[in-house]
Amino acid sequence: MTGEVEKRIVSQLLTLMDGMKSRGKVVVIAATNRPDSIDPAIRRPGRFDREIEIGIPDEEGRKEILDIHTRGMPLNEKVNLDQIAKTTHGFVGADLEILAKEAAMRSLRRILPELDLEQEKISSEILQKIVINDDDFRDALKEVRPSALREVLVQIPNVTWDDVGGLESLKEELQEAVEWPLKHKDAFKHADVSAPKGILLYGPPGTGKTLIAKAVANTTESNFISIKGPELLSKWVGESEKGVREIFRKARQAAPCIIFLDEIDAIAPSRSSGTSDSHVTERIVSQILTEIDGLEELQNVVVIGATNRIDIIDSALLRPGRFDRIIEVPLPDIKGRENIFKIHTKKKPLANDVDFLQLVEKTQGFSGAEIEGVCSRAAIAAIKRFVNAKEKSLKSIKITQEDLLNAISKLKPDKVQLPAVS
Repeated sequence: MTGEVEKRIVSQLLTLMDGMKSRGKVVVIAATNRPDSIDPAIRRPGRFDREIEIGIPDEEGRKEILDIHTRGMPLNEKVNLDQIAKTTHGFVGADLEILAKEAAMRSLRRILPELDLEQEKISSEILQKIVINDDDFRDALKEVRPSALREVLVQIPNVTWDDVGGLESLKEELQEAVEWPLKHKDAFKHADVSAPKGILLYGPPGTGKTLIAKAVANTTESNFISIKGPELLSKWVGESEKGVREIFRKARQAAPCIIFLDEIDAIAPSRSSGTSDSHVTERIVSQILTEIDGLEELQNVVVIGATNRIDIIDSALLRPGRFDRIIEVPLPDIKGRENIFKIHTKKKPLANDVDFLQLVEKTQGFSGAEIEGVCSRAAIAAIKRFVNAKEKSLKSIKITQEDLLNAISKLKPDKVQLPAVS
């Protein structure tokens, strides 16, 4: 409390609720979304005896709320409310209400051209055409975001395993570690096996560590909180640790959730290195250790870290119970490179002379990002011919084998010579 008026109001409230005089048959019910801002003298038995937290609804709760808000709506038979309840992690009742309204508005927009707004009454024939289908809900989900999670970026990525070339054994290991515990909870409970809390992906830059994390989040239908390591660092004492606490708190609310810590070496270097005078990173490491494997257990929250400097990460993180699986993401092999070429040229207009086997042989030692760069550079070369041509036809844009080979020769890895410093 800051002002004198607030102090007097609180004193009066304390006296009336639990003072010398009995308050009789009067029950006080209060509501707030900021319980920590309330005077602690009020929060004790005799005044507010019970504190009931109304949290974010779970899947079953969301299904019931959707049933209530769609009760009078003309829903298509194919609308699957169970599936919508599954994919709306972190949505509160008000969010689900507006989701149902947005879906209804989309169905209304379809029949707007047929409506005569000057008429007093709309004909029953037009009213019967109003049907809310699955696509309406899907489109509404793009606009309605969970209000409990606005402070952190929470999204379900649209990257699937088909977008990840090669790395078959790694995909299988990640499915075992992340997908199975979420999709087959009963089997894990029966076998008395606890799900891994953390997975650390390490390897050279451009091998697809971030892409893999997104694909995992998509296949498990989990929310995805992406944190770039350096953005947690703050010059104010305690702010960095507060940021870590807030991320894990939101993840617990939005479970099942995947926290992706990109460039984790920036926030979790070895504490014995003594590189920082302010000890900010040491306190962040301690906070991360406590959050992952502390007294408060993580339920349906998986932490995925990515780094290309595993040698400087604090050893306390690299143990079972924190990062249970430490997985190397290597440079793609022959089959992997071929898959990556096919993924990045799937929608591109290729000429008939493109030979993937020759391209794969020429790209020994290339990472996935570099292969993507080759495909983009070759496409730019094809567009350049189109721009310079006298007769312009989009059908003439074709990426040839020569374009791809030229792009490879200009983008050779480990052959780039930096200018000498005199």
